[in-house]
Amino acid sequence: MQVDNFKIFVDLVETKSFSKAARLNGITQSAVSQQARAMEKHFNNLLIDRSQKQFQLTREGNRVYQTAKEILHVYEKLMSELMEMKKVISGTIRISTIYSIGLHELPPFIKSFLTDYPSVNVRVEYRRSNLVYEDILHNSVDFGLVAFPVKTRQIEMIPFREDRLVAICHPEHPLASHATVDVDMLGDYKFISFDPDIPTRKAVDQIFRDNKIETEPVMEFDNIETVKRAVEIDAGIAIAPQATVAQEVKQGTLASVTLNGTGFNRPLAILHRKGRVLTPAMKKFIKTLTGKEIDSD
Repeated sequence: MQVDNFKIFVDLVETKSFSKAARLNGITQSAVSQQARAMEKHFNNLLIDRSQKQFQLTREGNRVYQTAKEILHVYEKLMSELMEMKKVISGTIRISTIYSIGLHELPPFIKSFLTDYPSVNVRVEYRRSNLVYEDILHNSVDFGLVAFPVKTRQIEMIPFREDRLVAICHPEHPLASHATVDVDMLGDYKFISFDPDIPTRKAVDQIFRDNKIETEPVMEFDNIETVKRAVEIDAGIAIAPQATVAQEVKQGTLASVTLNGTGFNRPLAILHRKGRVLTPAMKKFIKTLTGKEIDSD
């Protein structure tokens, strides 16, 4: 048995999908199936209960899975320690992030990180928030970046920074003449929002409930870029993270209006799976984002 065999098996168990395990390891779905059967032959036990419609392990399969995780953890810890002994900062960091953070918050940090550590590759995937959590749980990526993080038992959350939610409108919209407004003023205008399952939309809905504002969005979109484009053509106003509209405000295609009061902060967080061994490169990346050193087991 090689380490790769254990990794493929663990990925298969955790994703419950031969196709997903294949993608994670850069092999074919058939190869994953062959690996699973090879492990059953090696251990002389059925590991996967094929009588069930859904993926399910046998008792022996679960024991192999638990031990395989321990073996991978020890191996990853050893590799990380060897790199630290050599003072090597290299490798690939895979990031899953929502569009607003990936496009507007992350780039200067990545630029700074790659300047300091040019031997590291950083790969960024843009995903909906729920899929970022899924990527972390399935070990598809090293880090996730989300807004309004939700506590999850298997995921470690590291505070990244806080943005502020602001009202945005067309430069000639009546709201644009105000530097600040009370949130209840927004109920008088057509409103553009994010899709209902997006965390920032949930936060905005809560703000409206708290202020007893009843509004029905005239448009709903799944990413900040489309929301901004709709506001630019004066289809309505919106509430958006301040950092995501800075360029348009500077160019004069959007107006940004501060909302009076509290409760408009938008917390951002770095996610990684609990118990994951962080390589020297990963630790340096977290330090670049947070300004703080991090220890890992």
